[in-house]
Amino acid sequence: FFNNLNNWQVELEKLREIILDCGLTEELKWRTPCYTFNSNNIVLINHFKEYCCIGFFKGALLEDANNYLVKPGENTQSSMILKFTSIEEIQNLKLIIKAFIFEAIEIEKAGLKIEYKKHTEYEIPEELNIKFGENEAFKSAFEALTPGRQKAYFLHFSSTNQSKTRTSRIEKCIPLILNGFGLNDCTCGLTKRKPNCDGSHKFLIKN
Repeated sequence: FFNNLNNWQVELEKLREIILDCGLTEELKWRTPCYTFNSNNIVLINHFKEYCCIGFFKGALLEDANNYLVKPGENTQSSMILKFTSIEEIQNLKLIIKAFIFEAIEIEKAGLKIEYKKHTEYEIPEELNIKFGENEAFKSAFEALTPGRQKAYFLHFSSTNQSKTRTSRIEKCIPLILNGFGLNDCTCGLTKRKPNCDGSHKFLIKN
């Protein structure tokens, strides 16, 4: 991983040094360095075009009075990241980084868990309720989906402020829902790894 870096090499190697100095075990997961305590994931490091970062798997449980941590995504409930754009930033926050890591280890030792928001706690968009009223089969099919699939649709429909766009997204997803598919499920009908796609349809098209 480190030998193949084209950018952020100095910064990521410094983060690696700081993390290993906290006594964590280094592994390669999801093609990126991941650091564990008693086989439990604590942090990982990663890089993007504009920054590199250290990510805390249970970052939402960390005490962060000065708001150093940010969510990697708007709807993220568990992980939090520390972003860096220079080696100087990392050096200046070295003690803060270590404090977060040691706290994350103690959280794991204590067996603390993230209390995830249930799918039933998400507000149903008005446009979705309208479609439910118009189509009972659609409403029944939606309610038959797994909680995770329902949640993904709620987030997809609600992630825009425009009512017209919400309605358009719902209408496009109606056929998927009626057939029992989740938003991110494979629909090619050929995969052997449902609900994920193994690329079977691409292979057949190519050949």
